[in-house]
Amino acid sequence: MDAVPRGETVETHSATLTFAGDLVYKVKKPLDLGFLDFRTREDRLAACEDEVALNRRLAPDVYLGVADLRDAEGRLVDHAVVMRRLPERRRLSTLVRRAQPVDEDLRAVAHRLAAFHAACETSPEIEAAGSPDTLTGLWREGAEGVAPFRDAILDGQVVAEIDRLSARYLAGRGPLLAERIRGGRIRDGHGDLQADDIFCLPDGPRILDCIEFDPRLRVGDVLGDVAFLAMDLERLGAREEAERFLGWYREFAGEAHPPSLAHLYVAYRAFVRAKVTCLRSGQGDPDAADLARRLAALALDHLRRGRVRLVLVGGLPGTGKSTLASQLAGADDGWVLLRSDVVRKELAGLPADTPAPAALNPGLDAGIYAPAATETVYAELLRRAGHALAHGENVLLDASWSSATARAAAARLAGTAAADLVELRCVTAPEVAAARIARRATEGQDASDATAAVHAAMSARADPWPAATVIHTAAPVAESAAAARRRLR
Repeated sequence: MDAVPRGETVETHSATLTFAGDLVYKVKKPLDLGFLDFRTREDRLAACEDEVALNRRLAPDVYLGVADLRDAEGRLVDHAVVMRRLPERRRLSTLVRRAQPVDEDLRAVAHRLAAFHAACETSPEIEAAGSPDTLTGLWREGAEGVAPFRDAILDGQVVAEIDRLSARYLAGRGPLLAERIRGGRIRDGHGDLQADDIFCLPDGPRILDCIEFDPRLRVGDVLGDVAFLAMDLERLGAREEAERFLGWYREFAGEAHPPSLAHLYVAYRAFVRAKVTCLRSGQGDPDAADLARRLAALALDHLRRGRVRLVLVGGLPGTGKSTLASQLAGADDGWVLLRSDVVRKELAGLPADTPAPAALNPGLDAGIYAPAATETVYAELLRRAGHALAHGENVLLDASWSSATARAAAARLAGTAAADLVELRCVTAPEVAAARIARRATEGQDASDATAAVHAAMSARADPWPAATVIHTAAPVAESAAAARRRLR
């Protein structure tokens, strides 16, 4: 063709788009922006061809091809990506801003992306993008990128906490990231999933504008790919929709990631977007500074929510620690609950609700309750907890934790796993504990063998636990659980 037809023109940082009838013509600007270099016609042609080929993976009927542009004498001067024009009213960001229902559209997008990622290329070179070293480098690059804007646009303390929490998460999650690599979750994906570039049509979504100029920005964990869109939805005020979208993607992709990993990637996408927005502010965009601060706050919120925690829920028999632990585990996704009474019976080869053969009285530590057996139980609790923590799961350990030695071992595990240690000690009046123990014995369905006499004996020899937050459990369970959750947050 000779020239782009006359029509409405839109400028981006790297291209000029002309809307003419049912078509869109996208011409690359002859610029070197550092992260892309389109100064020569040959470079622009290669970028156009890559853009068409890569975007046809998700929108084959939108990217029609590459057109040659010629001057009046017929000389080749440039190239344009030719696209089918899509209706603005069906743009996902438009639908969200107008508060229109988008659940069915997001479910369709999640389904399409799950199928897309399953077919995306992977290789040993691509897999390296999911390694701890690579991810640590990306976060470090982000922190360095916003350094000129600290205490000018962004709160320096916010940036420092983002830096600390992201580094802490990655320091303890090597096994999780290795598992993602082994599971084929590191792919050559889209890299720039924004609500502005998704059109929700009656026959399914069209997902446009993947990154074509640098494959390093396109490869990574598929969860990091979809986290971009989740972050963008949240930026637009659709937080619940973002959470449902991630849930649908997890379902369609057969994912088994811990919630903490999704928080990490949403935070990363928000932090990178904050860096870019800071640059826009420096270029004179009057709205960019406020948006950058909101994006940094979003990143910090997700990093805080994604903290990996080891929670000791302790106390004497009958103080309600198992009830509290169950309440905490059941209220939030991503918690692993391990109970010493159950593990003790498992190690002994007994069903959980079968009483131990040894009689229990204040003067006798025998059978599966002998000191050596108890040490083995706590060691197994911590072994299982360590595996879960390394894989990004939050862990609740329900045991008496009356021994300072056992608590010190838990603290060492938390340090090794780069996890936050939270210590909760349940207390109640002796008569309340005695009534609970009696009721439990009558029902005969609990793993605990403790009696009122055992309660008294343990109380006499329990080590002080000054680091614990005391949770009073004589109150209704909901109140005790609420107090514990406040401590967890």
